[in-house]
Amino acid sequence: MSKGTLFDKVWDLHTVGTLPSGQTQLFIGLHLIHEVTSPQAFAMLRERGLKVLLPERTIATVDHIVPTTNQARPFADTLAEEMMQALETNCQENGITFHNIGSGNQGIVHVIAPEQGLTQPGMTIACGDSHSSTHGAFGAIAFGIGTSQVRDVLASQTLALSKLKVRKIEVNGTLQPGVYAKDVVLHIIRTLGVKGGVGYAYEYAGTTFEQMSMEERMTVCNMAIEGGARSGYINPDHITYEYLQNRDFAPNGRDWDKAVAWWKSIRSNPDAEYDDVVVFDATDITPTVTWGITPGQGMGVDQFVPTSVELHEEDRFIAEEAYSYMDIAPGKPIQGTKIDVCFIGSCTNGRISDLREAAKVAKGQHVAEGVKAFVVPGSERVKKQAEAEGLDQIFTAAGFEWREPGCSMCLAMNPDKLQGRQISASSSNRNFKGRQGSASGRTLLMSPAMVAAAAIKGEVFDVRQLLN
Repeated sequence: MSKGTLFDKVWDLHTVGTLPSGQTQLFIGLHLIHEVTSPQAFAMLRERGLKVLLPERTIATVDHIVPTTNQARPFADTLAEEMMQALETNCQENGITFHNIGSGNQGIVHVIAPEQGLTQPGMTIACGDSHSSTHGAFGAIAFGIGTSQVRDVLASQTLALSKLKVRKIEVNGTLQPGVYAKDVVLHIIRTLGVKGGVGYAYEYAGTTFEQMSMEERMTVCNMAIEGGARSGYINPDHITYEYLQNRDFAPNGRDWDKAVAWWKSIRSNPDAEYDDVVVFDATDITPTVTWGITPGQGMGVDQFVPTSVELHEEDRFIAEEAYSYMDIAPGKPIQGTKIDVCFIGSCTNGRISDLREAAKVAKGQHVAEGVKAFVVPGSERVKKQAEAEGLDQIFTAAGFEWREPGCSMCLAMNPDKLQGRQISASSSNRNFKGRQGSASGRTLLMSPAMVAAAAIKGEVFDVRQLLN
């Protein structure tokens, strides 16, 4: 087993005890909730006559079901309105801070916690959302959990978990222009597979990640779960500390100096032992696009859709399913694939730096005829910042719709959905069948800049050609 890694240190520091099952009872420092997985958990507490043990360690927001156009209450979707009312009531009754629409702090749960400084190195974080691994970008250990586990954290501030192995994923070198954090993580997943990380926490290391901003690191850690890992993290460094300093919930004064000293101490030791190590070269990574129905079915934009014989035997069955569902022929180029809808947003790529990169591509251009393109900021703060920089004007002038914050078409639990066999270029994290709202809709994952390029050209297009 691993030894001396940040994961080991944080795990040990938060261990309450060992359960008869052999699992660890782990203290959870920060619990994030939203409207989808929390109503049933609160109902379970009421059934058992239990209270929320530490309400000050739980923060709520609304993101999955909120409309991104008309946000007037009550919502047109009666189920969405019921979920909204349940969250409002549960937070009020239990003394939980709730960032509601219009508060200035509402947004996607994995966007608002980092931007407010709630997410900090060395923490254990849990949320009833699979992409909670995002917070590992700060050197936190974060887990996506199910509804019954949401109940457990509300009631006890702990989780029963089996300790993970640790795989170090090292990427070294400088990314070429037009290649982004999203391309890096898609490249890793296509290489190691969607099940490659099962039983592991991923530690992302190497000079490539050291050069990334915090928002880029969040993109990488966000998709650790798509590679099968339960958690993903990056050791904190000066970039982490600079990002956190002066944020709402960051320590200040002497407490800041103490916090930084402790954060430095929990970094993986130089002689840390890992269960596995994988090394990549950044120069091998190009703008990456998924062609199939899992995030692991990816390829360079200038490559050809792989044929069955080029794939590992265990990958061939789902490849055949993907060829049929996506109506994409093996051996053909992905570039030139016609696009109907272009979505920029999500907890993966809805932050201010993502919007800036997409705006660079969109500026002075226009969305192709017949393409619906829209931009959804990850939070109310991101939206405010983007508008202060004039990014909204760049997008609208180019024919993109500028929306209100929310999860939007990432999972389509709101009015933003694909129709029929539409195919989308999406900056989100999953391309599963039906993920974006239509049982037959198709999704190609790519970076925000690549989505902007697809919107302008009306087809999958190598963003490097536009940037040049």
